[in-house]
This record gives sequence, structure tokens and C-alpha cells, in this order.
Amino acid sequence: MDAADLVAVEAQGNYVLLHRTLTSHMLRESIVAMEGKLNPYGFVRIHRSVLVNGALVEEIQPSSTGEYLIRVSGGREYTATRTYKKNLQLFADSWIGMSGFAAE
Repeated sequence: MDAADLVAVEAQGNYVLLHRTLTSHMLRESIVAMEGKLNPYGFVRIHRSVLVNGALVEEIQPSSTGEYLIRVSGGREYTATRTYKKNLQLFADSWIGMSGFAAE
């Protein structure tokens, strides 16, 4: 499977669910191992159990709780928790005019 075809990866116990645009696949692997394999391809951890493909992030919306709503290509939405807020800078660095995003 090509990493560019993946939208997100979600931990499901001892497995990970690999989300593609139209389908999903279950794989026996840890989220930590997948993070190591997919970081070079632009995947960013936004939650203890979620990695998203940075190239497919379309929108980041802050919430009043300090968390962020991440919308990816295809309409899926994920929550970025405060713990992983610093990782959102990786998305912002690639967008014009967004430097200093996570420095609040």
C-alpha cells in the first residue's frame, strides 16, 4: 500500500485501522511503529491514537477547550488534543502566513 493513499491511521487495541479515501484496512501493528514508518511521508500524530497525512489536511479549527478539529480530504474529521498541539506546527509551516501557529 502506498503511503500517499492513506488519509489517517487510528489505533484499535493491538491493531491499527488504515483509512484510505474509500476503504479501510486493519493491520496488526502498534500506532508507535506506524508513526515511525510514516513520519518520513508527512504523517503527524495529533492524538494518542491518531496519525493524519499532512498533505491531506484541509482545515484546522480551534475549539474553546484548547483542542483542534482537523478536517482531511474526503471530509473525515479528527480531534487534535492539547498534548499534540505542538505537532500542528508541522501543518502550519507548509501553509503561507501561518508561522507561529502553535506558539500561543
